[in-house]
Amino acid sequence: MSISHLFRTALLTCVAVATTHAAEPLRIVLNNGRAIPLSAVTLQGNGLTLTGPLEGYTVGQIFPLESVDHISGDKPTEIGLAIALLLSDKPTNALKLLEPIVESQRVSAKISGNFWLEAARASLVAYALMENSAKCSQIGKEIAEATPQAGNEPFEALGKALLLPSTTSSADRETAFSDLTLNHLPADVCGYAAYFRGNSLKVTKKNAAALESYLMVPCLFPTGNTILNAAAELKASEILAALPDRREEAVALLHSCSDYAPGSVLAVEANKRLESLK
Repeated sequence: MSISHLFRTALLTCVAVATTHAAEPLRIVLNNGRAIPLSAVTLQGNGLTLTGPLEGYTVGQIFPLESVDHISGDKPTEIGLAIALLLSDKPTNALKLLEPIVESQRVSAKISGNFWLEAARASLVAYALMENSAKCSQIGKEIAEATPQAGNEPFEALGKALLLPSTTSSADRETAFSDLTLNHLPADVCGYAAYFRGNSLKVTKKNAAALESYLMVPCLFPTGNTILNAAAELKASEILAALPDRREEAVALLHSCSDYAPGSVLAVEANKRLESLK
């Protein structure tokens, strides 16, 4: 059974539920359960140094990274908005949101549950789309240093695929992305690769294959990134809307995109298309 058919069956029976709440500030949670605002520390060597007054602690006090358990708090909304921008061919605008996060949250890069890693990886993708190989290498090195236990950084391979020269054949480009949709790779890498493979196929007017590739993102790699899923749904809806008897699916995809990427350029575009399909 094809991915397209599986997605058609599932999509028409699913209901998206969105919730909103006040953002919880980011904190460093120590092994003893005490929490410290992320903004109150800086990284020095292999420890965190307290930079301001905090009840129960002394300014300048050092917390070894071994004494830190995880990061708590809500992901900055700017990360999702930035990913939506870079997937909408606006990498420069995306970096305006990502770079402050990468800089301010670098202190948390080696701590479990951090959001620095997602922002850094999205930045690498943005720089690859801008054909800035030097910045891709720099960020890839920073990510590797922050996650030495993970081995080779898979987003570096994604960056290299995106940086393939314009003289690369469409077949070789598609293969480079296909190789990054393997099950042993993280879901977000696979999702990005399937999305960009879809873009490559669409450019060469292989719309049926492009549709399958876009639908791989929410069908096979749904845990990778919600905004990435929404972007793939938006792309797939455009192809479906042009096919006979597939308009209902296109509309459902657009509603899903709008629900899962609220406030982003993706939602704006999805709502615009929904109006045109009425």
